[in-house]
Amino acid sequence: MRSYDLRDSICNLYKAGQPLYIWGAPGVGKSQVVSQAADKIGIELRDVRAVLLDPVDLRGLPKIDENNITTWSAPDFLPVSGEGILFLDELNAAPPLVQASCYQLILDRRIGEYRLPDGWYVVAAGNRETDRAVTSRISSALANRFTHVDFEVNLEDWVRWAWTNKISEEVIAFLRFRPVLLHDFDPKRNEKAFPTPRSWEFVSRILKSESREDLLFELISGTIGRGAAAEFTGFLKIFRELPDPDDLIENPADWHPPADEPALLYALSQVIASRARSSKIDKIIDFASTMPKEFEILIMRDSIKNDKEIVDTKAFSDWAVENSKVFI
Repeated sequence: MRSYDLRDSICNLYKAGQPLYIWGAPGVGKSQVVSQAADKIGIELRDVRAVLLDPVDLRGLPKIDENNITTWSAPDFLPVSGEGILFLDELNAAPPLVQASCYQLILDRRIGEYRLPDGWYVVAAGNRETDRAVTSRISSALANRFTHVDFEVNLEDWVRWAWTNKISEEVIAFLRFRPVLLHDFDPKRNEKAFPTPRSWEFVSRILKSESREDLLFELISGTIGRGAAAEFTGFLKIFRELPDPDDLIENPADWHPPADEPALLYALSQVIASRARSSKIDKIIDFASTMPKEFEILIMRDSIKNDKEIVDTKAFSDWAVENSKVFI
């Protein structure tokens, strides 16, 4: 299931009160989707790392009340009021006894004297057993308490997220050019670093930190692996040697796109779209029209992500009508 479909599914299951288990490879952004769903609903998110718990942590500590009866003080990470999502992350990495202690919380919404408030909803997530991550097989009794979905990595969903979260334009442009490297994880390779949506976010941070040029390859290699780092740093050199995008926008007639250099075209499409504003959409359209049609469409789609007011301009409306057969 794609990220935005998963987000909406969480919103629907929240209304139904049906617990959800999200399965996915390491680094694909499972926890971020749960956070997005909580934001969309307008409720709190409690992120509980099940792998860090001991079996007694969920039950809490014993105490003796005024009648000399032993009761239990619930831990502070369990909510007592309000509305929200209780997110049990890495549940299948937790020891079996911790998983067992979650049975009653998930099915009966209580543990001992503690009762999960009516406005709270349980979502769990974990890596797949085939990913060779640290996991313990969840029992059929626990599995049967959930609706199960598999998380699917999708480039367009990630690009939409990346624009919103200010991921560096070099990273976005490169992954447009080499989409297979958005998530290239093979558990058989036993690599310490490999490309995932999460590790590409780390690469963006490294670029923005203005690291020393002679250290850049090693830092990126240690984040996404040497193969992906070699391709990305090669693309980065092309990106940094681009013509001045502001000059191209002002003088599109001077530009003659090299049809045999797709890496350059992806890089240029990204920097042009990142400068798009409704006030200069006429010139953006003029420049985009000099590009091969697929890149013209790409520039216009990403321009809208950069400034949503573009869709209200006459120039964009005219262009959209003219390209209605290919612009969807």
